[in-house]
Amino acid sequence: MKSFIPCLSGRQRQDNRLLRVIPVEGRRALYRFIRVPWSIYADDPVWVPPLLMERHRHLSRRNPYFAHARCRFWIAYRGKQPVGRISAQVDELHLERYQDATGFFGMLDAQNDAAIFRSLLDAAETWLREMGMRRVLGPFNLSINHECGLLVEGFDTPPMVMMGHARPYYAARLEEQGYSKEKDLLAYRLGTDFMIPEVIQAMGKMAGRVHVRPLRKSRLENDLQIIRDIFEDAWSQNWCFIPFTEAEFRDLGRNLAFLVDENFVQIAEVDGVPTAMIVVFPNLNEIIRDLNGRLLPVGWFKLLWRLKITYPKTGRAVLMGVRKRYQHSLLGAVLAFMVIDAVRVAGVKRGMQEVELSWILEDNTRMRDILESLGAEVYKRYRIYQKRLK
Repeated sequence: MKSFIPCLSGRQRQDNRLLRVIPVEGRRALYRFIRVPWSIYADDPVWVPPLLMERHRHLSRRNPYFAHARCRFWIAYRGKQPVGRISAQVDELHLERYQDATGFFGMLDAQNDAAIFRSLLDAAETWLREMGMRRVLGPFNLSINHECGLLVEGFDTPPMVMMGHARPYYAARLEEQGYSKEKDLLAYRLGTDFMIPEVIQAMGKMAGRVHVRPLRKSRLENDLQIIRDIFEDAWSQNWCFIPFTEAEFRDLGRNLAFLVDENFVQIAEVDGVPTAMIVVFPNLNEIIRDLNGRLLPVGWFKLLWRLKITYPKTGRAVLMGVRKRYQHSLLGAVLAFMVIDAVRVAGVKRGMQEVELSWILEDNTRMRDILESLGAEVYKRYRIYQKRLK
């Protein structure tokens, strides 16, 4: 099914007459969908081409997300040239939890042309209305547990692993189509040379009830379940929270086992009970930038060499949490400091110089205070937009 934009005048008439938005159907079209960003960011010096193999898996039925979600994808063309793309998602787990008739858009990339954004968003919104949705949030690539938020500040540095990038004009193009801010997500960066405040160090030594230990790959399944349990308890009241399914967390665990040093996962126990955790991934984006998305024929060897021998100088804390019962207590703050310091020590030993802690909700003042007390600074801001569907 094709949709055409009405012609206007002169050169614009000719361009708009050729503009059409086509649903993605079949493997060849999905490949074109995945490749759209290569043309959008061709002259962006900080964009990192994602691994094509990983993107294909993310958008295939092998992604356990699709067990509870329906999605559609579209590509915008001028003539035969792809000039933009978008996705729309309906997540049954979100609807069961919030009962808010909210759908999502994502995977948005396009040339700086209001007509392209309008036609792509119209395709996504039309499908969401047909699915019974009355509101749309985004961008989510594909869910809140994947890449989410539109970059609105921090365009001058490359994105970290599992974080998105955007052109500066994206926000204006979205707002022209009636989208407004719902929530900002913050990315902090922190050098590994920070020091834990002396009062916290003293309290940590006095807290004999607390023991911090690394992940045990010999007991991986058990420790993954501990991490999942802490995460779901710690985040359960957060905005738009959706727990991982067992299959989704198992999928995350496979990546963790392959990519992450045991010491980059730390679990704090209080009286023997797991109570806080942090997971830091090495920043793959740092070591794949020159691969142009391809692991064959020699990309695999370069990736493994850089991961095992030279190692990334940056990392990203992808998961962190303290159980709810401690979140408003002094002990809760001590637990957060202790797990952060434990991965700092591990990072320094591997030559890591900087860690991104992301994303942090803009209104999560407790965590923001902890990070800023260590000298962390906000260097990127991602925005979730919303729009009512009439």
